Amino acid sequence: MATNAAPEPEQPEGTGELPLESPRALTVYVARRRKLSEEMEALKARSAEGELTLREAIVVLGVRAYTLLLILLSLPFITPIPLPGLSTPFGVAVGLIALRLMLGQKPWLPEKVLNRPIPPGFFGKVFKFAAGVIRFLEKLLKPRLTFLTDTVILYRTHAALMLVAALALLLPLPIPFTNTFPAWTIILVAAGLLERDGLFILGGYLAFAAGVLYFVFLGEATQRALVWLKDWVVSWW
Repeated sequence: MATNAAPEPEQPEGTGELPLESPRALTVYVARRRKLSEEMEALKARSAEGELTLREAIVVLGVRAYTLLLILLSLPFITPIPLPGLSTPFGVAVGLIALRLMLGQKPWLPEKVLNRPIPPGFFGKVFKFAAGVIRFLEKLLKPRLTFLTDTVILYRTHAALMLVAALALLLPLPIPFTNTFPAWTIILVAAGLLERDGLFILGGYLAFAAGVLYFVFLGEATQRALVWLKDWVVSWW
């Protein structure tokens, strides 16, 4: 009998590139995988050794690399860590990964993005601010509402949401919290896909909705400010 549930994938080689015949392709091998904080600690240790690239980060992160990258590259946007020259490559990388997942294709990044150098110790600084968030997520994450992660069409819908959020990260707006909501959307949805936690995915949709409301509020406030400024200028003539 036909079913929307995806079949179990074959075991990958451990290069960080995973088959995507099913939505579960990035969330298997429970016995082998490390905790999220352990994945981050491994990358932190490698970052402390010197400059590294996203290509090297993928090797360090192993079989769940691309889903972990969605979280990893979004974390800096919720911390006060400056991203000189990195915000655009990070946003592009997240967007490309989400796009490929949405299309049901194997994650892929262009050579220019893969080879982009990341300053030594950068991830250590990020994890210093985000360690509490990561451990908090770890305690809450568990398989539940798995129909939201194991159904192909829903999986691709979640990827489309992350793609839209990634495009929002690319907007050069010097306004507080404009990156926070999209980043949280990606973090929550990716974490939900990683651990088959549908409740976290719903949290990602709520974060996205809150971001939309925030942008609408900003638009209304800006429009009213411009009208007030226009009236003030006219009153002086």
